[in-house]
Amino acid sequence: MDLSFTSVAAITVICYLVAEIVKDTRLNSKWIPAICGLAGAVLGIAGMHLMPDFPASDYLNAAAVGIVSGFAATGVHQTIKQIGDK
Repeated sequence: MDLSFTSVAAITVICYLVAEIVKDTRLNSKWIPAICGLAGAVLGIAGMHLMPDFPASDYLNAAAVGIVSGFAATGVHQTIKQIGDK
């Protein structure tokens, strides 16, 4: 059984935490998706080296997996926010 998706989920969770931290600073919230994407890229490249089951084996794909995971964190945030508003 292939569980490589768990490493991608870990990147999303870490990027979500980064977004929550940035949200509590003076930085404009419009930068949160870009920060999450950048953090995801860095974590994706790190994950390629640190996790044996990471779903990418080269820098470009590892960064892309991380960026998508970082952007997913902003989607999770918006989903939670919208559910909470209702």
